[in-house]
Amino acid sequence: MELHQVKDFSKLLEEGKIKGLTPKQIKAHLGLYEGYVKKLNEIQQKIEGFHDKLKDDPEILSKNANFSYGEFSELRRREVVAYNGSYLHKAYFENLLPNNQPDDQIKSALKEGFGSFENWKADLKACAASTPGWVLVAFDKSRNRLNNWVLYEHSVNVPAISQDVVLAMDCWEHAYMIDYGTDKGSYVKTFVDNINWQEVNKRFNDILKGKNSSAMNTKDAKKPKV
Repeated sequence: MELHQVKDFSKLLEEGKIKGLTPKQIKAHLGLYEGYVKKLNEIQQKIEGFHDKLKDDPEILSKNANFSYGEFSELRRREVVAYNGSYLHKAYFENLLPNNQPDDQIKSALKEGFGSFENWKADLKACAASTPGWVLVAFDKSRNRLNNWVLYEHSVNVPAISQDVVLAMDCWEHAYMIDYGTDKGSYVKTFVDNINWQEVNKRFNDILKGKNSSAMNTKDAKKPKV
């Protein structure tokens, strides 16, 4: 099976690289991301282990699946926690770096969806205040427009990264507690001030070209050496 790899974000640890977030805060957050990737590989390898035994024991999955408790059930229930935790954090760190400005295409799309760029920022900040989890800016295919989505948690059994994500903002306390304590509002302002618009522009332009957003790129997964 393919193993998921931790992307190198060590450049974010340079002092002053992210204005308003210290290297200590970012390092702790990166450690959490690495833990999610490690657990995702562990869970999926155990799931593959069950699959490998099907030939000798065709009932092995049903014997270990139950709503109350079953080893296979628990692996499947927790898989999406580690999956979303891995790839939402990857998207978050990719779009965290003050870089360039929103291009004309995404500014036009945000104006169309929210009335103005400033309205979008106000909505984004209000969404962040509405959840202890995540806010995703993603392309809503049903309305053909960008929308801010509130995720209360990332363990809702849907691979969130399968959406056309343009921007990911982590609103969990671990993203800001070291630097801001309970002052979430100041963290959100810092995040907005440090958006990597070059990355966000690229993701949106991929969508306009009919491609998947690069935020859902899993090319860092690779097959293990044998």
